[in-house]
Amino acid sequence: MKRNINIHWTPLEPLLANLIQNNRKDYIQQRKNIIYAHRNQLLSDQLNYLIQSSDFSITEFGKPYLHTHPDFNFNHSHSQNFYALATSNNVQNLGIDIEELSRKVRFEAMAQHAFHPEELKQWQALDYDSEYWFKVWTAKEAVLKASGLGIRINLNELNTQIHPDQNGGRCEHPEIGVYAYQNYNMAGCMLTVAWQSEHSCKGFRFPLIQIHQSV
Repeated sequence: MKRNINIHWTPLEPLLANLIQNNRKDYIQQRKNIIYAHRNQLLSDQLNYLIQSSDFSITEFGKPYLHTHPDFNFNHSHSQNFYALATSNNVQNLGIDIEELSRKVRFEAMAQHAFHPEELKQWQALDYDSEYWFKVWTAKEAVLKASGLGIRINLNELNTQIHPDQNGGRCEHPEIGVYAYQNYNMAGCMLTVAWQSEHSCKGFRFPLIQIHQSV
């Protein structure tokens, strides 16, 4: 059976157009509520089931899942202006991360802290290319979110083995196993989806990944 991953990508501006900014705390909470309501609607549409807050549980390490649909896998992420949701009925342990390439980042400081020595060496060889930096960063985030352990693993211990001229690959860590990922540079964003993989003498095959833009 062909494995499938669906990615729903949404510009946030239309969703947040009527958001009232009274104070920062209220604004952040209203924004979060709108994003979560959008997530629930997307999940409801796919499952043909009205998803509500009570349908969600979290693992001991804080990763959300649907206890009403335990075989359905999902993960989500958002930046300042975009939202991304990855879902699958037959691919286990999904993770996704999205970052805007215009985001102000202390590239050097964060790379020194979070990059594996091989990643740091490659980034320096590429003359500190910002797109490569975001490839590495989003791949790390997506893989660790997929594993369910998050930052409980030191970021600089995970070597994503990102290739500067390719947009997908596979990496492993003794505490989480083998994960594959795919990078997308779209609309000024770097989006990376990751999923649990495995060693195979038959080679490595990506699932079918489809991207849908939601409004």
